[in-house]
Amino acid sequence: MNWNKIISEVSPYIVKIDTPTGSGTGFLCFYNENKTLCGISTAYHVVGYENEWEQPIRITHHSSTYNQLFKEPDRFIFGDAQKDSAVIIISKGDFPFPEEVLKLLPNEQPIEIGTEVGWLGFPAVDPNTLCFFSGIISARKEVRKAYLIDGVAINGVSGGPVVYTSDTKGVQVVGIVTAYQVNRQRGDALPGLSIAQDVSYFHEVIQKMHSIDEAKKEKAKIEEKIEEQQLDKDK
Repeated sequence: MNWNKIISEVSPYIVKIDTPTGSGTGFLCFYNENKTLCGISTAYHVVGYENEWEQPIRITHHSSTYNQLFKEPDRFIFGDAQKDSAVIIISKGDFPFPEEVLKLLPNEQPIEIGTEVGWLGFPAVDPNTLCFFSGIISARKEVRKAYLIDGVAINGVSGGPVVYTSDTKGVQVVGIVTAYQVNRQRGDALPGLSIAQDVSYFHEVIQKMHSIDEAKKEKAKIEEKIEEQQLDKDK
């Protein structure tokens, strides 16, 4: 697995998310049709408090260091606390994101147990440095729509994309880092398992946003047709 190449490909999509209560990681997952709006995927617990209490969120694009503060009127958050997943909808503005978004793993093709995956994020131990981690898919938790991974997750990495690559499909996002389950024995914290939520919620939000785009297009067509009919009457 050429992780160096994969990291170079994924890094331009990564953002750091700073809030009044902490920080996390996110990545570009969505554009509307004319690319004036974009969606940032992350873990819900990274922005849940801010969503509930209408607190500001600062988003910093890793590759360029460009950042912007978004207050409640300037952003909208789709969130699911049970799936610990959220999408922050913002104006693209001057963010120098790539023209195309990262590909999400299709819902009907869950990653196989034993697959090597990697993830990126900003760990609290060095919060301004984008770090890479890797591990092996240990199990699929179907009820939770999540994966257990034999690898480390640190505070601040939450919301970071878990990715893998194949010769035929290239780099795809498998899920997002949401938690680390510590193995405690006799009071000592031993190596545990990372938990990664799958991308099913992001597919739902993206479909919803595309439906809004389609509705706007249909509305514009109807209004145009009505206007044409009115012009014909006035002739």
